[in-house]
Amino acid sequence: MIPLATARGQQTVVVAGGCFWGIQAVYEHVKGVISATAGYSGGAANTADYETVSEGKSGHAESVKIVYDPSQVTFGTLLKVFFSVAHDPTEYNRQGPDYGTQYRSVIFYATPGQQHIAQAYVDQLNQAKVFRGPIATQVVPLTAFYPAEDYHQDYATKHPDNPYIMVNDAPKVENLRKQCPDLYRKN
Repeated sequence: MIPLATARGQQTVVVAGGCFWGIQAVYEHVKGVISATAGYSGGAANTADYETVSEGKSGHAESVKIVYDPSQVTFGTLLKVFFSVAHDPTEYNRQGPDYGTQYRSVIFYATPGQQHIAQAYVDQLNQAKVFRGPIATQVVPLTAFYPAEDYHQDYATKHPDNPYIMVNDAPKVENLRKQCPDLYRKN
């Protein structure tokens, strides 16, 4: 286990695991996360828009860029949240009601250290047979992140009564509060 950094700072990782609204909502409630931005990763700049990504042929995944303070939360802890409450890592190209490559599970690592930790985490979960099936999460280098349109930012917070949010995303935030009370913070 890598300890907390001794000095305040900022590090970044991009993850994808279904609709970005829910992933963003979860990480906005994690202590030590400075910001969580919905966006697109895995494809080209000219295809980084919601309409194109929704077609499932852009190469992008709906993603969330997480900026965090490593003196407050470790990368390993962010992975724990990703695998335990943010999504189902055994789903291949889908999450809940959403299907397509744009909803795949991915960790876009920014450094060789993140790559090593993420791959070791996936391998450990598979070896321990923590889930009913193998982990489908890809561990790939981050080449670019493109922020999503403004109306997607903080969508779950701004639309808590939306039926999609109530059924698919609010339970994830509640699971974070219940399963990881030491990590949970109110917005």
